[in-house]
Amino acid sequence: MMKRIAESSPRFKARMAGALNFFSLLTAGFTESFVRGRLNFVGGYIAISSMVVVTLLLYAIFKPVNRGLSFLAMSFAFAGLTFETLRWQPHGVNIAIVMHGFYCLLIAYLVFRSTFLPRILGALMAFAGLGWLTYLSNPLVNHLSPYNLVSDILAELSLMAWLLVMGVNVQRWKEQAIATG
Repeated sequence: MMKRIAESSPRFKARMAGALNFFSLLTAGFTESFVRGRLNFVGGYIAISSMVVVTLLLYAIFKPVNRGLSFLAMSFAFAGLTFETLRWQPHGVNIAIVMHGFYCLLIAYLVFRSTFLPRILGALMAFAGLGWLTYLSNPLVNHLSPYNLVSDILAELSLMAWLLVMGVNVQRWKEQAIATG
């Protein structure tokens, strides 16, 4: 199964990443809003597991743009997902969200440098990344809330929706993959 996914087209991977990202967002939102107790943890872990797969798919998609930065983005995502799994927030700072902010900034750069996605999506992801980084300061995040949260989610939803509906331009993806070896 994993071999078939690895060999699948970049458009399929992009659409799968968009669908799983949407599923993860719905699962996390539903469990945070309506579920209590152990099922809340189960829902959170399902959302986190989905994001692990999304991260691996996006690494594969953006590898032709810059393999090193795609790997770095994946590393930030995995670090953030680990902090989220452990629910570790030293000094009240949500490290998982901050790591996600760095991840978004790297994805923004990769989208902007890619030839197979619209650059506006990169600009939106940069905006989302900066918004998530406001969580480094509790007074700042309290001052900007809920506007930073809404704008960050809308920016990420734009990329997710594009990947789900349009995928990537396969011809341009292949050209960029050939150009980078």
